[in-house]
Amino acid sequence: MRPETPALRSAVRRVMVRLIPFLFLMYVIAFLDRVNIGFAKEEFQAHTGISNAAYALGAGLFFIGYALFEVPSNLIMTRVGARWWMCRIMVTWGVISAAMSLVNSEFVFYLMRFLLGVAEAGFFPGVILYITYWVPHAFRARWNALFYFGIPLASVLGAPLSGALLELDGVAGILGWQWMFAVEGLIACAVGVWALFYLDDTPAQAKWLTEEQRGALRSALAAEDEAKPGPHRLLSGLVNPRVLYFCLIYFLIQCSVYGMTFYLPTQVSEAVGSEVGLLVGLITAIPWTVALIANIAVNTAADRLAQPTKRFVAAGCAALGSVGIAASATFGNPVLAIAGLSVAAAGYIAVQPVFWTIPAAYLTGTAAAAGIGLINSLGNLGGFVAPVAKTWIESTLHSDTAGLYLLALCGFAAAALFLTLSHSQDPSRTPRNPSPTAGSQDRGSFHEN
Repeated sequence: MRPETPALRSAVRRVMVRLIPFLFLMYVIAFLDRVNIGFAKEEFQAHTGISNAAYALGAGLFFIGYALFEVPSNLIMTRVGARWWMCRIMVTWGVISAAMSLVNSEFVFYLMRFLLGVAEAGFFPGVILYITYWVPHAFRARWNALFYFGIPLASVLGAPLSGALLELDGVAGILGWQWMFAVEGLIACAVGVWALFYLDDTPAQAKWLTEEQRGALRSALAAEDEAKPGPHRLLSGLVNPRVLYFCLIYFLIQCSVYGMTFYLPTQVSEAVGSEVGLLVGLITAIPWTVALIANIAVNTAADRLAQPTKRFVAAGCAALGSVGIAASATFGNPVLAIAGLSVAAAGYIAVQPVFWTIPAAYLTGTAAAAGIGLINSLGNLGGFVAPVAKTWIESTLHSDTAGLYLLALCGFAAAALFLTLSHSQDPSRTPRNPSPTAGSQDRGSFHEN
């Protein structure tokens, strides 16, 4: 096992303090701007005349634009650098998100959601790739977990914010949902400009690290890249069978995540018998608060496990999330329904940081940029499929709960695929370097702290 030197540990701590809060802030804003349509659903539809089917289609069209441009976006980021590209992404999506306040027809709604996906494309896989530039594998599940705090915190903080902005209805002659889109979009623009001055592209440019810390990070990351068994060229990263396998797993996870997220405020509203507003926003924050705690606990524990064992952790989280969402559909009692949604949020959030350690331990070079982009691109199509499939099955079966059971089934299928990722398929098993000595040392850095 390659030892963790004091310089490496201090470098990782310094990087965590410097970068995680800012990346976290960016993701909170990204996720909020992506799903705030769920808070405005009823008021938005009432004023624009958009039907339930059109709403589901428009909510999902985001992911079509997102999927088409993710791989090109990641490849551009490797050329121009993270700080410039993250600035571009956040400013353009902020402008488009704010422009959602001008929607007045189904066509404009479809167009704006598609363009929002195009603008945001590359942000999430770009950050996952960016983390691989800074953090050795032994620390990465915890890092991913901290970054993934953005999803629940977007709801813990964003739900009350969105609810409060909706209650500005009529102030200055502006509707509540228009206030919500405009304010939250402009926040993204401001943080995007900040990113240009705050981020560094690589550890070599980080003046806030000592020379010893920079050297320790470069040595550790270079050794890991050499040991990764997967492809390192662009085309290989796009057509590799294991990468496509990862795409399918992530697709099923995202079906469950976004199917729940887009309709969570509505589910809470129905459970407590109140219109969507500040009260519902505060109650909606409960499941995400539970997810915050579960996320860091699960992924801190996962970093202590050998890489092949992490697939069992991921499978357990996906299955637990599905049990929770099925329970929320089964129990009519509001307390039990919120408890079920809390379990679902915990499982579906905690599984994702563990998942990303698997392809990150496999891919390197340009293949990492392309492969991570492809996994996130195809996986996030689940965000398009889930709302449409949920609406379709509920209409077909004339059941308000059938859609939730369908989402739970997707999570169970993802858990099964994690389990069928056999020991021989595990991406950390075969090093690129055939030397027994070097290979065993480098592989060890994936398996233990």
